[in-house]
Amino acid sequence: MASGDGRKSSETYNSIPLSDDENGTSALMDTTSNQRRPAGWTAVSFVLANETCGRLASYGLMANFMVYMQREYHMNQVQAATILNGWSGASNLATVIGAYVSDAFIGKFWTIVLGSLSIILGMITMTLTALLPPLRPPPCANEELQHGQCIPYNNAQLGVLMIGIFWLSIGNGGIKPCCVPFAVDQFDLTTEEGRKENKSFYNLYYTTQTVVLVITQTAVVYIQNDISWALGLGIPTLCSIVAIVLFFIGTRIFVYIKPEGSVFTGVAQVFVAANRKRRLHLPVDGVDGRFYDDSPLRRRLLRAREPHLTTHYSCLNKAALVIGDEVNSDGSCVNPWRLCTIQQVEDVKCLLNILPIFITSILSFLAMNQQGTFTVSQALKMDLRFGSLFKIPAGSISVITLIVISAWLPFYDRVLVPALEKLTKLEGGITVLQRIGIGNLFAIVTMLVSGLIEMKRRSSALSHGGADGVSPMSVMWLIPQLILIGFMETFSIVGLIEFYNKEFPENMRSVGNSLIYLTFSLSSYASSWIIAVVEDVTGRDGTSWLTDDINTSKVDKFYFLIAGISSLNFVFFMFCSRRYQYK
Repeated sequence: MASGDGRKSSETYNSIPLSDDENGTSALMDTTSNQRRPAGWTAVSFVLANETCGRLASYGLMANFMVYMQREYHMNQVQAATILNGWSGASNLATVIGAYVSDAFIGKFWTIVLGSLSIILGMITMTLTALLPPLRPPPCANEELQHGQCIPYNNAQLGVLMIGIFWLSIGNGGIKPCCVPFAVDQFDLTTEEGRKENKSFYNLYYTTQTVVLVITQTAVVYIQNDISWALGLGIPTLCSIVAIVLFFIGTRIFVYIKPEGSVFTGVAQVFVAANRKRRLHLPVDGVDGRFYDDSPLRRRLLRAREPHLTTHYSCLNKAALVIGDEVNSDGSCVNPWRLCTIQQVEDVKCLLNILPIFITSILSFLAMNQQGTFTVSQALKMDLRFGSLFKIPAGSISVITLIVISAWLPFYDRVLVPALEKLTKLEGGITVLQRIGIGNLFAIVTMLVSGLIEMKRRSSALSHGGADGVSPMSVMWLIPQLILIGFMETFSIVGLIEFYNKEFPENMRSVGNSLIYLTFSLSSYASSWIIAVVEDVTGRDGTSWLTDDINTSKVDKFYFLIAGISSLNFVFFMFCSRRYQYK
């Protein structure tokens, strides 16, 4: 099967047969001169600008939305957390729907456009809730807020808030799964230069995301908390408008790949056709047998001895085996539920190959989930002073991870990768699965280091005031684990983004990219389930590992448990990656 790096959809590059020679092979003429050539970084810059500004809008709201709901809508912590988690879950689920709509019906470009417009509607709605007093409850003093004496929100006010969240979820569902695949379409992957530019793009993409997170968690949060919520929400709203303007500027140079219909229908057809022909025997070398190829490039029947069908999952090859009068005179198949193309069969094999890697990625993100929860609780029970005047906000400690990612990715792409390429003679220095595997190792080390630091912190806190004690240890002790989780993200997440976009069939790239966000969602659910099980099991004898107070908890043991789970997951990943066959 042809390399995924060198293939391009026929809507961009077309080759047509001129004549058949005596052996039945076709002479092909390249007609790319009549097609729009990929503009590379020139086009990608507009895609990246749209994505960056759009992220600034979404992250600018999400970074401090919990505080907004509690302060301005007088919600308690449980109510606010429920809405925030619901929003996060809906946004991640919407990416799968958006990817399907993109690949099956309207294409990536229009999905991004509609998603951007939806983001604008959502941000305008949110900004109006901050600007117009009737859209939120009356102001309330901090003391009244702490004692629950504020006037609560009414149904109409909550409804407006939920409308804004709805539009934002739809927008994220359209932009997130399509941005990277649409950018990949702008590179000429048939050339070595185009493939190198594409590989650099994945690193740059995640770097810009991280820089946006740093800005939103510092500057935007400061404006919202200390200056004005209306201004703090208005700036991200303006960014969302700028995003779509920048995107439309690039329309003259973009390459557009047309959708090819329902991708899931094609997958289902392969399984149904293979099942219907399960009693047939596949032709062996030297025995006449014909497989169906109805690709846009060539439309003809291929001999079994030609190396177009791979041997793994060979039972699926029967779906492309021609029997009787299953092919019309014009080369089209009579019933697609009885006969599928070679390409359809190979696409399904790609999905089956990717599935185990997808499953392992869910558990590999467990370490990242813990850094977003218990790390803040640790910081609250440590010395937050930085120097004699400045006090670090506990919620901002994760910015260290973002700084590490922002600094490491450019160094990795521009310095380390060229050095590794000279050493290994591999494009990119290491394979994509090796990169993901290194990220999985960092996840294990992160949990081990986190557990050791928590042992020291907890012992120090208990010796300085018992359960309510605050450790004199500086919060800077948390830096090692935050640095390690940054390395984990740069290898695992960026590696998975590249892996899905390279290995998924071209007509399913948006669906493949949506798996990243589905992985985040499933990993969060898995983390919640593990926490619930640990609480139930360890709490039976009254010594729960996870209590309301981190000083009376045994979070260090919980960290070591996650390290153990991650280690088992790494062994499974190694088994799957060694058996994986690249496209």
